[in-house]
Amino acid sequence: MRALIINCTLKPTPQDSNTHALASVVADALRERGVEVDDVRAVDLDIKPGVESHMGPGDAWPEVREKVLASRILVIASPTWLGRPSSVAQRVLERLDAMIAETDDDGVPLAYNRVGGVVVTGNEDGAHHVVSEITGALGDIGYTVPGQAWTYWHLGPGPGPDYLEERRGHDWSHKTGRAMAANLVGVARALEATPLGAPPE
Repeated sequence: MRALIINCTLKPTPQDSNTHALASVVADALRERGVEVDDVRAVDLDIKPGVESHMGPGDAWPEVREKVLASRILVIASPTWLGRPSSVAQRVLERLDAMIAETDDDGVPLAYNRVGGVVVTGNEDGAHHVVSEITGALGDIGYTVPGQAWTYWHLGPGPGPDYLEERRGHDWSHKTGRAMAANLVGVARALEATPLGAPPE
């Protein structure tokens, strides 16, 4: 089984990413369950705006899409900015939107029988709102979102230190991340054994 983590930080490589650091906890927990994990830092790529699978010359989304389709588990990792998901996360979700209308040869939507989860970091409040926006979008696209398929870290309202600078709250975020990984794998295996079919006419 494969998983893909799309890191939607605003920080390009090689800058340190708080979001990557917490997502790595989930990645390690997935690997402990025999899952192969790949990750993409979306801000490093020229992902064109749009809601189609291919948006013309120079668009980097098709290579990301191949990784999405090769994975049973998709994790969207985003910082909280102004109480919302990052602009990069929004663009990724808009590009994933094309999967709503795409089906396999049996008429099953491409996102069916795949599971999705969310990782959020930020030194301001709003993590639950970010989780809700991203999980809602993944559900619309066709992903199954298990119960407690998320983890986050923040220190409450207002500015403050980042995840990489502050140890407070890490134990809870890491424990929740390991539970998230277990739930994602459990539901992915259940869907693999008993897959959803094409929607009724």
